[in-house]
Amino acid sequence: MSIHLFGIRHHGPGCARSLVGALEALQPDCILIEGPPEADELIHHVGDPGLCPPVALLVYAPAEPRRAVMYPFAQFSPEWQAMRFAQAHGTTVRFCDLPQAYRLADAEAGTGNDAEPAAPAADDALHADPLRWLAGAAGFGDTETWWDHLVEQRGDSLELFTAIAEMMEVVRNEIAPPPNALESRREAYMRSMIRQAEKQGHQRIAVVCGAYHVPALRRMPSAKSDAELLKGLPKIKLAATWTPWSYGRLTFRSGYGAGVDAPGWYHHLWQRPEQAGLYWLTDVATLLRKHDLDASPAHTIEALRLADTLAAMRERSRAGLGELQDAVRSVYCYDSELPLRLIASELLINERLGQVPASVPTLPLVQDVQALQKRLRLPVRADTSELALDLRETAHLEKSVLLHRLALLDIAWGRRLSVHGKSGTFHERWQLAWEPEFAVKLIEASLWGSTVTDAATACALDRAASAETLPQLTTLVEQILLADLQGAIDGVMQRMQEVSATTPDLGYMLAALPPLVNVMRYGSVRGTDTHALSSILDGLVTRACIALPAGVRALADEAATALMQALVSADQAIRLAQRPDYQTSWLTALEQAAANDATHALLAGRCTRALNEQGHWSMEQTASQLALRCSHALPPLSSAHWLEGFLHGSGSLLIHNEQLWRLIDTWLTSLPADTFVELLPLLRRTFGSFAAPEKRQLSERASQGSGTKAQVSASMPLDETRARRILPALRLLLGSTPAQEHA
Repeated sequence: MSIHLFGIRHHGPGCARSLVGALEALQPDCILIEGPPEADELIHHVGDPGLCPPVALLVYAPAEPRRAVMYPFAQFSPEWQAMRFAQAHGTTVRFCDLPQAYRLADAEAGTGNDAEPAAPAADDALHADPLRWLAGAAGFGDTETWWDHLVEQRGDSLELFTAIAEMMEVVRNEIAPPPNALESRREAYMRSMIRQAEKQGHQRIAVVCGAYHVPALRRMPSAKSDAELLKGLPKIKLAATWTPWSYGRLTFRSGYGAGVDAPGWYHHLWQRPEQAGLYWLTDVATLLRKHDLDASPAHTIEALRLADTLAAMRERSRAGLGELQDAVRSVYCYDSELPLRLIASELLINERLGQVPASVPTLPLVQDVQALQKRLRLPVRADTSELALDLRETAHLEKSVLLHRLALLDIAWGRRLSVHGKSGTFHERWQLAWEPEFAVKLIEASLWGSTVTDAATACALDRAASAETLPQLTTLVEQILLADLQGAIDGVMQRMQEVSATTPDLGYMLAALPPLVNVMRYGSVRGTDTHALSSILDGLVTRACIALPAGVRALADEAATALMQALVSADQAIRLAQRPDYQTSWLTALEQAAANDATHALLAGRCTRALNEQGHWSMEQTASQLALRCSHALPPLSSAHWLEGFLHGSGSLLIHNEQLWRLIDTWLTSLPADTFVELLPLLRRTFGSFAAPEKRQLSERASQGSGTKAQVSASMPLDETRARRILPALRLLLGSTPAQEHA
């Protein structure tokens, strides 16, 4: 009987290749792999042609899916290759790590047993990465590059794992801190699994585990001591499945503790170990040419020579990723950072997304989503792609409905983009990017129902029941109509009736109007029935118009600023509704608010602006109100607030109306110097909200003093000779003749 320990890096092509060679030579009759025993029944799917890495084992608690753990695997992961070897040779294979049933239960209990012993402050970095000391001793600046050259670019088998075992023995005895309680339990469970394999009569046992654990598994303490470590641990019920993963989620920067820097480069190392550098540089040249950057075959040859030369100068057996990147920077990029960022995104990481076949057992909701994705021809991709939809087409409408339903379930597969140049009601643009974490969210959403429709409907009804304000409910109504959830409409409408009848807050009423009006518009486009909303909208508009004149009085500055944005949005919504009865009531309410001295000056200015824009107040009435609000009888701060509300967001009135310009100019120039300085921040905020062309025109007008271009021109004598020079051009534009002009 023999036990062989293979210490590996969890995602290393060199380790994976050496492991395959060692297993071929050993021909074990049992393989134990560091991983969750809850997923033992899923190992046989590794032989399915439809299971394409990168993929992950998802272990979760069915009663609380948010508590889940992912075990990702790439094609170059040693554990994946060990599973493939076992399936190809009919070898017994199982996972041997401490079950997540214990670990997740222990985390829920919050026992604190996972805490590591404190280390001296000076040794913090060394304890966090004990291999860094070995990398520095070998002349490398970081652990990643050192491990890459020491292990991942090698091709030997059993000898490599013997060297790794000896190295980790030194690390654990001399450098690394003592294992914490969790690590001790994990290693105790692994040893118990080895003993179990021995009792079952296996003669050649191969254990594939992280290199850190090898020294602890070589020394086999008594079974009783290991049993004591595992005694009395809490346990919960778990389930497991396979789910797609991406290379981006295999990187350190994604937060994955066992990640690597460049999974795209490791993919090259696995596929073509002897010529990885050449193929890598060829891919770099192809990528740069795709983006219209200079990259010829001569560049590739020169970069390869430079990388090999750098490797020789650094006393390394072959060019690694560091040498290749230095060569790419010098030959292709001319020391520019922009092409390097493109290469890092497209090639170093290479957002490859794995696939899971339908034969893998999963929840009904996940199967429903996968079936809809397939039927609607919505490919699942890890990189970002755009989708343009015309809602007048049935297939496009169904895609939109699916994306909206998933968004309601907090699965943000698609993000809506603004639409320009097309009808906003008939067209939608989406940006799609599938995240592996969505697998967990789908399992969480399965608590609502077994299909997307049922789950989204139940989720919407639950949100409606817990909503306490009108804006929350009106936003929810918009979401359920966009998602075509007919089963949720009645319940949400009933809740909205209850809340709207007891809502006294003007801000809530105004904030609720835009989503409701949008819903009324979308109803005709999507073919949904919005008749039930009409009575709610009627009552809400009526109550808002009644409450507006009193609701804008005697407010603090902060409250008035918050209310102004709701007032602007509500005004735009009522215009969009195109209902004469709404318009009449609304304008009457605005007029009462604008003319009342108790109305906060900021909101009075905004009401005046809305009345002028809709033609309800003539320019003379508007100028009269401005003259009143900017008179010296009122405090300058009140006048400045009124101007901010009147002018905020657009300076077109000042550009096109001489009377308003003169009134404001007179008020500003008559302010005492100290008062002007005091009001300057508020005035700058007001004029800073204008568009750049408006600022330029106002600046040009102000530079002329109190006069205008027209007045200056009128005061100058007419030069008939210069004026006649433009007559031919005018005749050409107007299509007239000299005779017609004299007539």
